[in-house]
Amino acid sequence: MEEINYRNATLSDLETIVAIYNSTIPSRMVTADTEPVTVESKIKWFEQHTADKHPLWIIENKNKEIVGWISLQAFYGRPAYNGTAEISIYLEENQRGKGMGKRTLADSLSRCTALGITTVLGFIFAHNEPSLRLFRHFGFEDWGTLPHVAVLDGEEKSLKILGKRTSAE
Repeated sequence: MEEINYRNATLSDLETIVAIYNSTIPSRMVTADTEPVTVESKIKWFEQHTADKHPLWIIENKNKEIVGWISLQAFYGRPAYNGTAEISIYLEENQRGKGMGKRTLADSLSRCTALGITTVLGFIFAHNEPSLRLFRHFGFEDWGTLPHVAVLDGEEKSLKILGKRTSAE
């Protein structure tokens, strides 16, 4: 298995983060954005991440090339939800379907307790079977379905909310 490393993202990584994100838009499987986003439009999102609580990690290969990123984002913005985070994993096109998602999800979940995260949520389109399988493999359960809430290319799509407790109370 290829060596990978994680590090906290820096503002200079944002262009690559956005490029990886934008590469997923045409598939209509991963994001509700229908047109590419700009680096400028993601600065506030970037600044909402903190290394100690809601990190944005860069995934690098052994040559220190960025091959993806992971976001653990605050959920709903209110103090009672401080232990809950939404996870997002985005990989370079040439890294998809090779087990990298499985590896990075496992690594991310193993770090949640140290971050004070007790509940992890994934928001996944109902038609994105590969991502649903990945999250369910790690014990995520269906916690909700928002039927027909997105319109992609004129077709209504549903959104699944998958959740997992990372530590017992």
